[in-house]
Amino acid sequence: MSSSNSPADPAAGGATPPAADVDRALLSALARDGRASFTDLAERVGLSVSAVHQRVRRLEQRGLITGYAAQLDAKALGLPLTAFVSITPIDVAQPDDAPARLARLPAIEACHSVAGMESYILKVRVASPDALEALLQEIRAVANVTTRTTVVLSTFYEDRPPV
Repeated sequence: MSSSNSPADPAAGGATPPAADVDRALLSALARDGRASFTDLAERVGLSVSAVHQRVRRLEQRGLITGYAAQLDAKALGLPLTAFVSITPIDVAQPDDAPARLARLPAIEACHSVAGMESYILKVRVASPDALEALLQEIRAVANVTTRTTVVLSTFYEDRPPV
């Protein structure tokens, strides 16, 4: 069998090279536990600790790992209400700067530019319906937008890693 038809040659439609499998396994493990030690990672992927350290450093340099963060329990922090707020500019001629205008509001956890009727969808976490109402008023005033809100009743999973 020639090397161009090798199962390890992605261009030939074969299997993923073992090196890419190891990188994917490392990314998956770190996405689930960013505090995993290099020793634990080495055991999971079957490499030496120094080899895993080098691979993780390369994954960081390539921009596949962009950082490490603690996952916080919003309910335990007193923010049990999650909602998605769709925003649409009142005046379509105004500058499209809503994300910058809203960045200072800590209750907004995420801001996504979307296709469709709305311009952006915000994920917000607040303490109560009253707090949500106050936040919506502030969003409308700060960004000169209309809002449409969907309150989350329960969450089965979120922040799932893409690998």
